[in-house]
Amino acid sequence: MSIKPTLVILAAGMGSRYGGLKQIDPIDEEGHKIIDFSIYDAIRAGFGKVVFIIKKEHEQDFRKVIGDQVSSKVPVEYVFQTLDDVPEGFKIPEGREKPWGTAHAIYSCRDVVKEPFAVINSDDYYGVSAFKTLADFLAAPVAEKEGLLPFCMVGYYLKNTMTDNGYVSRGCCRMNEAGYLTHIEELTHIEKTATGARYTQDDGATYKDIDVESLVSMNMWGFGPEIFGELKKSLDHFFNDGIALQSLKSECFIPIEVGNMVNNNVASVKVLSSADKWFGVTYKEDKPMVMASIKALKDQGVYPEKLWTV
Repeated sequence: MSIKPTLVILAAGMGSRYGGLKQIDPIDEEGHKIIDFSIYDAIRAGFGKVVFIIKKEHEQDFRKVIGDQVSSKVPVEYVFQTLDDVPEGFKIPEGREKPWGTAHAIYSCRDVVKEPFAVINSDDYYGVSAFKTLADFLAAPVAEKEGLLPFCMVGYYLKNTMTDNGYVSRGCCRMNEAGYLTHIEELTHIEKTATGARYTQDDGATYKDIDVESLVSMNMWGFGPEIFGELKKSLDHFFNDGIALQSLKSECFIPIEVGNMVNNNVASVKVLSSADKWFGVTYKEDKPMVMASIKALKDQGVYPEKLWTV
């Protein structure tokens, strides 16, 4: 009997641009959250466990509003991303409140996740097919070359991942002819324009255009538990070589660290592209669009009216 993969959900961020704990904000009349649809799709695709990465202070809300509803369908565990999960001797700077980033969040699961796993954001809708594609890869992962760790990601076209209500952060990807990742660049401020999209890396002082047909990461990854050893090396570098102290908002991003693993011939990443349209609630103004999109999917028969009573 094959081991079922685990779904790891990144939910430790407060959602500062959104203005609240968006992960538990209902997006339909039945009270479902975006996270419910991801879990529902993952269970249908064959995932066998769900791990929420949250802040300790959010545990009661998550258990009540999300975890308790799905725990009868699939085992649920909670992992806490904490500011003090740092190498011995590292001094956390005064005033630091923001978590240390997505690479650090995933590393927080090292004592809980022992099987192949997928990683997603809690506030993004990915589409039904992506979870099946991920589950198929994790059941029989294939590296580009012998000796490399076999990872994967689901990539989306930038034009399908934008919001009309502000900027977004995306990992922009390049692949070789075999469909394996060769480069990924994290751009933290991409916004729509009248003719396409642009990005800035200096807080708006200058902008550059970006192709909306570019394939981007939405933090939908497939890993083996071997990644935790590599993430420890990444985080030791992040904390011990001064990167974490560059500002009170410095973060260790998983797209950058996976890109480094590719560049250093440690891992290969198969890019499983998706033509589905992403949607999420980066901003409060996004919510009406998300609600309309979910209603349309229900009308098409993709989802039942009530997920957890079927």
